[in-house]
Amino acid sequence: MPLEALKKIVVNALEDLKAQDIKVLDVRDIANFTDLMVVASGSSTRQVKALADKVVENCLTAGVRPLGVEGQQEAEWVLVDLADIVVHVMLPQTRDFYNLEKLWSVDHRASAHRAARG
Repeated sequence: MPLEALKKIVVNALEDLKAQDIKVLDVRDIANFTDLMVVASGSSTRQVKALADKVVENCLTAGVRPLGVEGQQEAEWVLVDLADIVVHVMLPQTRDFYNLEKLWSVDHRASAHRAARG
């Protein structure tokens, strides 16, 4: 499935269940395990789990089988690995703590690389 079509399925699934602060990060230049990361927040562990389940359900309907789903038990952070896209659904406090947007930001990584080179 084309990357843009898969991204649309993921984002629509998250929007359908009112995910908060959905961000799509293009990590092709800095990661070799995926092309895009989608990060979103849910207001409770119940919503985090429901959001991840909706992503999986919509992807399966479209013929895309996730490689794995992690974190469903605790549901503070659920990761859905779709190979070309890795989806992170988190509680706001978990998202703030790990700050994946900064960690996987191309600008941040490039400036850190430049600083390391001196």
